[in-house]
Amino acid sequence: MTETETSEPAIGWQLPAFYCPIETDIDIHPQAAALEKRAIEWIDAFGLYPDATERAWGLATHSAEFSCRIIPHGDPDPLLLFIEWNYWANAVDDWHDSGANATSTAGIADHSVRLIRALEAPGSAMLPPGPLTAALDDLVARTRAMLTPFQLRRFADGTRDWLFGAGWQTANAERGVMPALNDFATMTVSTNGTRFTLAFSDISNGIQLSPEVLYSAPVQALTDAAGFIVSSDNDLFSYAKEDHHDLPEQNLVNVLAHRNGCSPKEALPEAVAIRDRVMTLFLRLREQLAQDADPELNRYLESLGHYLSGCLAWMNTAPRYASPRNRNPLPVPGATYSITYRDTPTDPSPDPVPIPSIAWWWNQLDP
Repeated sequence: MTETETSEPAIGWQLPAFYCPIETDIDIHPQAAALEKRAIEWIDAFGLYPDATERAWGLATHSAEFSCRIIPHGDPDPLLLFIEWNYWANAVDDWHDSGANATSTAGIADHSVRLIRALEAPGSAMLPPGPLTAALDDLVARTRAMLTPFQLRRFADGTRDWLFGAGWQTANAERGVMPALNDFATMTVSTNGTRFTLAFSDISNGIQLSPEVLYSAPVQALTDAAGFIVSSDNDLFSYAKEDHHDLPEQNLVNVLAHRNGCSPKEALPEAVAIRDRVMTLFLRLREQLAQDADPELNRYLESLGHYLSGCLAWMNTAPRYASPRNRNPLPVPGATYSITYRDTPTDPSPDPVPIPSIAWWWNQLDP
């Protein structure tokens, strides 16, 4: 990948071709550059990073690009707020790191309670003073002023779900446990912050689904499937970033390698096959829902497509992944995985994957 990298990750640098027949003309928000500039000004105003190196790696998340790719046509004002939330959340996520030097489960649980209370009840004074807290207070005040009560509740629940997943993941690392595939599959949607992200995607896109539609079993299955696919893709892009830990990172490849007693490289084809079968399910279920969808649901279905394809385009060139910190002193400009796409799934089976905790997604398909 780059001259400064000294070792190849266990799954190699060349990632398998991705099956993602959605939104092939991948858009980015027309105001992406201006929104990124404003977000960086906000970051610097609060001193979110303690020094130039941390700032460089914080910006290497390309959180503005991520947000503007998954929400390519959204309202700029909530989109800017979402971008800033993402920069802030990535800083917290790095603190939650699940490697050998991870924050303890007790520490994450305690911090999570305080964070959620700060969002739900400003002025609770439960977080210690500092740049992250000052930035959070600003985000909370602006978020509460912008969102409706239902939107705020949904965003708070999405934040809680992300923190819940982080605590579970850290508890496994603390005990030296690699989760079983069944457990991992049901929790990966939480650990990658799917509900945190999609809450603001709907807000920025002005999508207003009724609770009866949003929380119906077929729509929730589709939402979870989208989160599973994005998380599985991220497991591949972030593999090199996390392979220096003493305890192997909890990702789909390592979970399968542990279960099968094989190397990560040998487990990679099965990981891709599972991901591709979930993608096939996503496409079938989205098409089924679209048949009787009203305009709001159709917009939601479209937004999930942007979530999948936008994340792939973002991760391909984000220095956080393409020039990982454990192999580079600073982010490498222009680094990329140069991914390719395929037209067919590696496993074309339409049947449910043999994972009981997510098999119910296939039950939402019409006979």
